[in-house]
Amino acid sequence: MFIVNDYSLAIIFCVITMFCWGSWGNTQKLAGKTWRYELFYWDYVIGVLIISLISAFTLGSMGENGRGFINDLAQADWKNIGSAFLGGIIFNAANILLSAAIAIAGMAVAFPVGIGLALVLGVIINYMGSQKGDPLFLGVGVGLIAIAIVINALAYRKATSGNTKVTAKGILVSVIAGLLMSFFYRFVAASMDLDNFESPAAGMMTPYTAVVIFAMGIFISNFIFNTILMKKPISGVPTNYKEYFKGKLSIHSVGILGGIIWGIGNSLNLIAAGKAGAAISYGLGQGATLIAALWGVFIWKEFKNSPKGTNGMLVVMFILFVLGLISIIYAGQ
Repeated sequence: MFIVNDYSLAIIFCVITMFCWGSWGNTQKLAGKTWRYELFYWDYVIGVLIISLISAFTLGSMGENGRGFINDLAQADWKNIGSAFLGGIIFNAANILLSAAIAIAGMAVAFPVGIGLALVLGVIINYMGSQKGDPLFLGVGVGLIAIAIVINALAYRKATSGNTKVTAKGILVSVIAGLLMSFFYRFVAASMDLDNFESPAAGMMTPYTAVVIFAMGIFISNFIFNTILMKKPISGVPTNYKEYFKGKLSIHSVGILGGIIWGIGNSLNLIAAGKAGAAISYGLGQGATLIAALWGVFIWKEFKNSPKGTNGMLVVMFILFVLGLISIIYAGQ
């Protein structure tokens, strides 16, 4: 299987993750013009599962290093399989709740509370599980990116004239989403032997196998989570599976593409974790929020005709973001 043995390559993979995790949402915007989010989300989940299997049977099965996907799956301990599967369930619940938080309280609340909490707690949790990297530079980097996320949310709030009504329900859902999001990665990482991908300990999995089990956790749990969401939507009228199967191939393809983009980032991130460490990989990956902001500023023109001072906030946000990334990368040297 393909293994990353160079720290620089591991960082490149993490940066690609950041772009993938920050870019898949564009497919939701495209599909959202004619397609309900709940229906789009099914295609997204299918895309995540498809790319995990492609990765496992290609990069995860090539060469002489490590265990091939089938052999690795056959020897995997049920405890580790359950850990990666649980990671998928937790991620799916967090992702859906974050979408609910955005609908209830808006991005200005959901992102700094949800994603900010997930970033800070997630790095701490993953560092405690696998202590790779300088904790000082890692902490400084995470702090700078967390501040950048808050400034991004304030800029968004300013651009929308602060019309979003902050409610206790919106904040609560954001906090729950953030807490769940901060834990999912650790469960997946715990199922792998992060110290030795070439000869993993018996019962533990390679990242390729762990990603497949993780994707299965997302897919199977979606029959519960998304079915509830379809019957009791956050906004709009209820929908059903009959409407899903009425969708054209072109609209389904957009959602599947979104899942594939996110899944590529997820696979590369876990592959890189063996060399960079789980905390650094996760921290860099969660910088995706700022990549999404770049799309919003330059492509979707979300800040067009914003009040005076908004552009200055965006500049400060991007500077802090870059400095935070540099600090996290340096932490692993």
